[in-house]
Amino acid sequence: MSEENNNNVQNEEQDLNELMKIRRAKLQELQEKGKDPFQIVKFDNKDNSKDIKEKFVDPVEGEEYIPMEVSIAGRLMSKRGHGKATFCDLQDMYGRIQIYVKLDEVGSESYEDFKKYDLGDIIGITGEVFRTHMGEISIRVKTIKLLSKSLRPLPEKYHGLKDMDLRYRQRYVDLIVNSEVKETFVARSKIITGIRNYLNDRGYLEVDTPILNTIPGGAAARPFVTHHNTLDIDMYLRIAPELYLKRLIVGGFHKVYEMGRLFRNEGMDIKHNPEFTTFELYSAYEDYNDMMDLTEDLIVTLANDVCGGTKIDYQGTAIDLTKSWKRISMIDAIKEVTGVDFNETNTDDEALAMAKSIGVEIEGFKNRGHIINEVFEAKVEETLIQPTFIKDYPVEVSPLTKRKPSDPRLVERFELFIGGREYANAYSELNDPIDQKERFMMQMEEREAGNDEANMIDEDFVQALEYGMPPTGGLGVGVDRLIMLLTNSYSIRDVLLFPTMKPLD
Repeated sequence: MSEENNNNVQNEEQDLNELMKIRRAKLQELQEKGKDPFQIVKFDNKDNSKDIKEKFVDPVEGEEYIPMEVSIAGRLMSKRGHGKATFCDLQDMYGRIQIYVKLDEVGSESYEDFKKYDLGDIIGITGEVFRTHMGEISIRVKTIKLLSKSLRPLPEKYHGLKDMDLRYRQRYVDLIVNSEVKETFVARSKIITGIRNYLNDRGYLEVDTPILNTIPGGAAARPFVTHHNTLDIDMYLRIAPELYLKRLIVGGFHKVYEMGRLFRNEGMDIKHNPEFTTFELYSAYEDYNDMMDLTEDLIVTLANDVCGGTKIDYQGTAIDLTKSWKRISMIDAIKEVTGVDFNETNTDDEALAMAKSIGVEIEGFKNRGHIINEVFEAKVEETLIQPTFIKDYPVEVSPLTKRKPSDPRLVERFELFIGGREYANAYSELNDPIDQKERFMMQMEEREAGNDEANMIDEDFVQALEYGMPPTGGLGVGVDRLIMLLTNSYSIRDVLLFPTMKPLD
């Protein structure tokens, strides 16, 4: 930091300290007068800014006019005027509304107290709604009460802060001063509710499965490890609920889903946070084609509800979510982009040579399936802008998926890509316990070879399959990424109220 910037920071801190001292002195004065706002426990906040604006009706000449009396609370965001009358902006959860505070209306004592209120203070008012000469719906205040004192001033130009991380670290301030941020999280709630309603209406049962696991199964990811003192065993924060949910299908449920947090001890970027929200669902007697249909219909439904249509903009790119999304196999997608056809390879060495021929260098030991997957990620993924289902993955990268009858080297799996990002992952679930045990053994060999994200053997899950699991379709969707898409948010941090942050100290 330059000396000039350092001096500016020090001056800002000194100014802030002075302002906070003044506010604390005002609080002390109120307390000495027996008007401590922190002693107030309740206010009749029966109205809100949105409803007031929608319900207000202007008086009609010649008709009896019944004044609209309201009681509303919120944060004081601006003050305009001097002397015996002041216009202010009051902000609640639903927006802002102008209020008009006049000495003759509230009385001299209340008005003198009001003049000392600071921006950021939380107040409660009662009054009558009217329309100003400028046409703005406002409230003529009759009573005003300080409900909470803001001891720290709000930033004046929050968008201009150089340290943008502060918006994530102090989300409470971000929500106060940036209305569009609040709108994003209102939309988040609407999307999550919409997912639940969609699945509930189609007969899915919402369930809860353990977050603390003894085996980190159901996905290829590095887990967080903790220790249970009483049992004296290491446990893992779940990386996926898959194996528990499929146990429920074995147990006789036909349609189940779970919405909740997963935890993966991996890198952080605009698409990844160590804890994130997903939903997984499983439906007996269905396959991955049914899961494609459901995924497409669900996202189209959400887009219509939240965005008002299926043609949206995401960070400057036009995305068309209208139905009939493209469906193409991974190998065909690679051929479409690069011109090479991995169907013509049968061995690891042949696949490795083909990857190198198009400039994809493969590090470490990798078998044919992993090589195909790495080529896809390197060459194809970023080209998938419009909604595309990539299906029929190599068996080596899909240890929990049913093989394709027409080519046992592949499995009935798809991932959904939009804007070059993955949004969903689905299988025709593997229900053959013998094959599943063999796949787990292959995964253990990979772990021993250095792949610490490979699956561990879950003997109890294999035992569950031995009792018989019907043919089943399964789907997992990254909820945070879906919210990013439907709210046009650049980073996953923009759709998490409190994203993971490295402590400043």
